[in-house]
Amino acid sequence: MAGLTYTSTSLNTRSSLLHHCADVFASSDSAMQSYAQPGGRVINMHSLRGSASGPRRQRASSQNSLLSSFPWRKVLSCVAGVASGYSSVSAISILGGGNGWRSIFDNGMAFADGRNDESEQFDSHGLRVDMRVHITKLNPSKKYKVSGVELVDKRTKQAVSSKDPFYELVTLRPGGIATKAQLESEVENLLNCGMFQTVEMEGVTQADGSLKMQISFVESQWQPADSFRCVNVGLLSQSRMPDSEASMTDQQREEMAKIQEEEYKTRLRRARPCMLPKTVEREISGWLRTETRVTARMLQRIRDRVQRWYHEEGYACAQVVNFGNLNTNEVVCEVVEGDITKLQIQFLDKMGTPCEGVTKMQIIGRELPDQLRPGQVFNIEAGKKALRNVNGLALFSNIEVNPRPDEESDGGIVVEVKLKELEQKTAEVSTEWSVVPGSSGRPTLASIRPGGSVTFEHRNLYGLNRSILGCVTSSNLFNPQDDLGFKAEYVHPYVDGVDDPRNRTFKASCFNSRKLSAVFTGGTGQEEVPAIWVDRAGFKVNLTENFTRQSKLTYGMVVEEVTTRDETSAICTSGARTLPSGALSLEGPPTTHSDTGIDRVAFLQGNLTHDNTRFVNGTPVGSRNIFQWDQGLGIGSKFPFFNRHQITFTRFVQLQPEDTKDQLKPPPVLVLHGRYGGCLGDLATYDAYTLGGPYSVRGYNIGELAACRQFLELATELRIPINKTHAYGFLEYGSDLGSSKDVRGNPTEFFRRAGGGASYGFGVKLGSIRAEYAQDCNAGSGSLFVRFGERF
Repeated sequence: MAGLTYTSTSLNTRSSLLHHCADVFASSDSAMQSYAQPGGRVINMHSLRGSASGPRRQRASSQNSLLSSFPWRKVLSCVAGVASGYSSVSAISILGGGNGWRSIFDNGMAFADGRNDESEQFDSHGLRVDMRVHITKLNPSKKYKVSGVELVDKRTKQAVSSKDPFYELVTLRPGGIATKAQLESEVENLLNCGMFQTVEMEGVTQADGSLKMQISFVESQWQPADSFRCVNVGLLSQSRMPDSEASMTDQQREEMAKIQEEEYKTRLRRARPCMLPKTVEREISGWLRTETRVTARMLQRIRDRVQRWYHEEGYACAQVVNFGNLNTNEVVCEVVEGDITKLQIQFLDKMGTPCEGVTKMQIIGRELPDQLRPGQVFNIEAGKKALRNVNGLALFSNIEVNPRPDEESDGGIVVEVKLKELEQKTAEVSTEWSVVPGSSGRPTLASIRPGGSVTFEHRNLYGLNRSILGCVTSSNLFNPQDDLGFKAEYVHPYVDGVDDPRNRTFKASCFNSRKLSAVFTGGTGQEEVPAIWVDRAGFKVNLTENFTRQSKLTYGMVVEEVTTRDETSAICTSGARTLPSGALSLEGPPTTHSDTGIDRVAFLQGNLTHDNTRFVNGTPVGSRNIFQWDQGLGIGSKFPFFNRHQITFTRFVQLQPEDTKDQLKPPPVLVLHGRYGGCLGDLATYDAYTLGGPYSVRGYNIGELAACRQFLELATELRIPINKTHAYGFLEYGSDLGSSKDVRGNPTEFFRRAGGGASYGFGVKLGSIRAEYAQDCNAGSGSLFVRFGERF
């Protein structure tokens, strides 16, 4: 037949899109797990768990295999001999060589030889050990254990390596159980996959009754080609080969070939361009030009290269389904890329059954990236982003993003988002004890009286993610009226509307809090200074705008009343310290801007954060930048007008890539940290910057180094992995830049503080606890500390 000859082969890789996508979110929930970090894996990118479907394999029936191999001609000859008056024994002897009926059935089924031969061994099926048995001769009513699988190339008459890609096409596994019908089906599937011209299977009997299967094949080959092209056939119906050509005449075969050629040309015209870059296509074309024939192994190599590019780019559901245009100068690779046809959002109850959800669909829909919409190609990174975004709503206990095959569309993907909602109304009680360094440097309890908090929350009002939060705290739950604090907050997201892309959240809160002031603290080696408590009561409103997942801006206004009190809760107007005589000096720095012990002030407040850190096996890696400012409006006691500002830079530098052998081992990380703060205008003493403490310069008490208008902090920390956690060493330095004298009353000088200092030490991270030893460079002494949470 002149013209273009249509020839194609289907790559039956024994793994459908379902298996490709099943590995996408196999984790926790990440869930791609759920990213439960994010409430789920949620993300499960993938609970980040997925599935999709590949090409269907047609299995033809093998029930006629035994009939076709049965020696009916001998049987009929035997029967004819009996009818002619010969004895049945003599007829059988003539036909079978004297072995009776055994010779008739010997060609149809393998069975035990009852003759006594002590030199031969038989297995549990009655077959001689080390005998080759064709699968057509196996007993159809028995099950056989497979002890091994070996592929033999008939052209070279050599067994192929166990790493040969052809082994991927075989579903038989050592230790498995198979029947005769299953073995015949295996041979038929290998023939139908297009990689082989002929396939035969034999079993070598073993002493333990198992069979070592030997598959002999002739690899398919086609004429040489010099170019390669890849097309996307997703959402197109898969091409089907005719069931049988054996009964066709030559004219019918020629007509069928013309029909196939036209159908294939139409299919290529309807196919869409694929995402595979031209550089990869040119690379594969170079492979083809170096070969004298296009072989099945070459097609598998091409398949692996194409699928590797898709999977490295995150297209986990992409799969090569067919090769066309074989026996021409151009090989056409047909790819199903994983086109999304539907997006389904489903709520689940505690038992995992579908139910009605409270959250509005618009709230969830705006958090899903456009890459998960119908018409896009499923990408694992888009699934992970969806998990992170939906988890950020803080409305769900579990989140799953599951890609699965669309049963109504060949090659299509349905993305399922499954959500379990948190309870709308919650209450929580927590207690805590403070651990501080004792006089000997060892950690000790600050007080046996527990502190704690009681929290109430009503979230997701009207299904729009609005919430009301109430919290009551006290450092002494046995007698809470001493320092009872409270906070009530209302959160209203999507101020500009749910459908508006601008993401702004409004918050309004009223508060009453009491904290120990670190400004009025003695220096290194000084006697204990009478404590000054700072009470703050007022309200605050602000707007938070998220520019990206890493960047946000918060701005608002604070109106508050600040009261300074001594240990008896009486209003205190100045600090005090103990004189050498034992008496108290009450001529210390003023505690408030108004000198009355009570300040009323209104100011603007802002915070700009850029945080692109990520966790690698539990350790943060990346960078974080924070800029904060407070701007006084001249409203309040003595009309305070001021500007306080602070900027922080932190870098988490990963020194080595992740350990591929141990997925839980954190990488070594170098932390670089710098912070600067300053103040212009009026400054109340209680708002002065303090140096020293677990989040400033370690090895000192909070505020032990200085109280100042300007400061500079520098720190570095080296984290070395040990098992599933890390040990670390650190070096830190802090300075008041000579600004302590500009604070009213100079509390740094009055309380005999150094104005700056350095420290170094080492520690180990145990879960959320940091156990560390820090050396105070000013006093030359060290202490052991137990901290909770991160330093940076």
